[in-house]
Amino acid sequence: MIPNSFLDQLSSKINELLPEELPQNIKKNLRALMEASFSKLDLVTREEFDAQKEVLLRTREKVDLLQKELARIEENRRD
Repeated sequence: MIPNSFLDQLSSKINELLPEELPQNIKKNLRALMEASFSKLDLVTREEFDAQKEVLLRTREKVDLLQKELARIEENRRD
């Protein structure tokens, strides 16, 4: 779900770019159109992204350690 603050900022920026003579109802409907468009996309928040990034980094570290341990075990078997 897209945060309201993001939609407010984006809507404000777009409204600044629109001509003044554009009917007000079109400007008001712009936010609803953006919400509908963004809701169709598979988006995550920055917080969700950062959390998953941390999980991935920890997992990568564990995999690296396990690969080293496996290599050590295999080396000891050969001896």
